[in-house]
Amino acid sequence: MFRVPSVILLLVLFLFSCASSKQISDNSSDVAWANAITKIQDIKEPTFVNKVYNINDYGAKGDGVFNNSEVFKNAIQLCSQNGGGTVLVPTGKFFTGPIHLDSNINLHIEEGGEIVFSTNPKDYPLVLTSFEGTEVMNYSPLIYAYQKKNVAITGKGTINGQGNNVNWWSWCGKDTYGWKKGDPKQDVAKLMKMAEDNVPVNERIFGDGNFLRPNFVEFFECNNVMLKDIKIINAPFWVIHPMKSNNVIIDGVTVTSHGPNNDGCDPEYSKNVVIRNCNFNTGDDCIAIKSGRDTDGRRVNIVSENIYVQNCKMYDGHGGVTIGSEISAGVRNVFVENCVMDSPDLERAIRLKSNSRRGGFVENLYVRNIEIGEVGESVLGIDLFYSVHGNQDGNYLPRIDTIVLENIKVKNGGKYAILAKGHKSTPIKNILFKNVVIDKVKTNFSIENVENLNFINTTINGMKIEKAN
Repeated sequence: MFRVPSVILLLVLFLFSCASSKQISDNSSDVAWANAITKIQDIKEPTFVNKVYNINDYGAKGDGVFNNSEVFKNAIQLCSQNGGGTVLVPTGKFFTGPIHLDSNINLHIEEGGEIVFSTNPKDYPLVLTSFEGTEVMNYSPLIYAYQKKNVAITGKGTINGQGNNVNWWSWCGKDTYGWKKGDPKQDVAKLMKMAEDNVPVNERIFGDGNFLRPNFVEFFECNNVMLKDIKIINAPFWVIHPMKSNNVIIDGVTVTSHGPNNDGCDPEYSKNVVIRNCNFNTGDDCIAIKSGRDTDGRRVNIVSENIYVQNCKMYDGHGGVTIGSEISAGVRNVFVENCVMDSPDLERAIRLKSNSRRGGFVENLYVRNIEIGEVGESVLGIDLFYSVHGNQDGNYLPRIDTIVLENIKVKNGGKYAILAKGHKSTPIKNILFKNVVIDKVKTNFSIENVENLNFINTTINGMKIEKAN
């Protein structure tokens, strides 16, 4: 009987393995997207008992002056006690302090209805929240749900945070937002030091005298939550903040807010998040996926994963879809499709940022079917030396692996098609551009420490790109 020499058998197996790996690699994006679509279908909208509690029936006045704080509190409490349902905000302008939601509550704002929030910090009690990726006892978010399930904010109405250069925004300490020398400003360094010193969260007492602005809408440790169709304007700080939450749907929401740190939506330590059919016109990143800052992020250690962005429009902002900079616990499985990004004030389309103090990782970012009119800096920007709040050098080197951009059309690519700066000891790995057309870009690439950057059917300024020179 003839025997195949072992060395030949090993060679055949090796070649078969290589061929199989290449085939899997060629199809990996299709497989990843197929899995993603299946998972998206498993994320269901919350449902509610068919009972309606119109706030007008509980003494509300929609004149923009009367303080409806107790009205909202009582209506939500009664609705919850009776098994849940819809708390209805009809046509009118309803002034209030913070609103705390409960399980099985749908806060529904009719078209023509507007909730206008107080700008007096004393109206906002201290609660467990977060500021730029660090947990803290600070002013309550304007709308807040803590450890709730099956909760929503819906309707064609508006929620107005009244942020401007007189209210909230000047606390950032920048004169472009109304701050003047001698005015109070936020003390972020104090909070960061507490986190580095492992001060327990319940002892990180801020609020009055510290000037950390509250988030607008925050779901903290919640399950099965939704925002649908509402308009959000003039946020004090981050706009929509799912924090440590699971099964989140943000659908048909319009965000218009140009204040400092006015990110449109910041999923943090969260998983199974769908952001679809939304319009973002913001003073910072349109969508910014987070997972905690520095020591605090490593303490919490919850990966943000399974984030899906579909059919959204991004206008002004630092980035269209951003991951970071607070990603110390890591981010994986982000899918972005069928979006339009276009504004002379949109700096980057896809942006990843961290540093060696922050660390963290990004794995598996897939972007497809994107139309980009104009961006200022780059189509894909990766900065792993991102600097803010002083020295950001540390021993936690960030890691980036697997980014796929396919079926992308860019009319005006700004300064760079790809601006990517990695660390020598942990280079950025595995970037693929497939069926990408970028026009009117000044410089094709500015790249440091990137491994395995590949192009399939990609042109920049009319020239087919085989590799980055």
